[in-house]
Amino acid sequence: MTTQFQIKHFSKLTSAEFHDVLALRINVFIVEQNCPYSDLDGKDKKAYHLIGRDEHGNVVATARILAKGVSYKEVSIGRFANAESVRGSGIGSGMMWACLDFIQTEFGKQAIRISAQSYLEKFYAAYGFVSTGKTYLEDGIPHVEMLRP
Repeated sequence: MTTQFQIKHFSKLTSAEFHDVLALRINVFIVEQNCPYSDLDGKDKKAYHLIGRDEHGNVVATARILAKGVSYKEVSIGRFANAESVRGSGIGSGMMWACLDFIQTEFGKQAIRISAQSYLEKFYAAYGFVSTGKTYLEDGIPHVEMLRP
C-alpha cells in the first residue's frame, strides 16, 4: 500500500478535505477511543494539516502542525491519527517524517513539543522526542508531554 502525503494550511484546504480530516479524527479519537470531547478547539484555522491518502484517494492519515505560540512556546504536532485499516503498515513513520521535514522547511530548525498518549511514548522517542516528565490525564486517557529539542 502506498500513501501520498501533502501538507496544507487550513486556508488552502477544500471543504471536502477538511470534512475528511474531521471524519477521520472523530472516528479515531471519539468513536474508537470512546472519548467524547470537542475536537474543534479553534486551532485548526491556524494549523497546517497533513493529509495522507491511500491509492483510492481516501484520507487514511492526518496530523496538524501548529506554529510557535499557538499551543506551546514551541512548534507542535498534534491530532496525529490514522485509520484502523492502515495501522501496522508503517504509515505512522511516514507521517512523522513528513511532519518533521515540513517543520524544518517551513520554520527552520525548531524545538517541537507534543502531547502524546502514553502508550505511544516509544514511538515518538524513535523520532527524537523525550519526555518532559509531565504526565496527565486528558479526557480520561494517560498522556505524556514530550519535547524534541
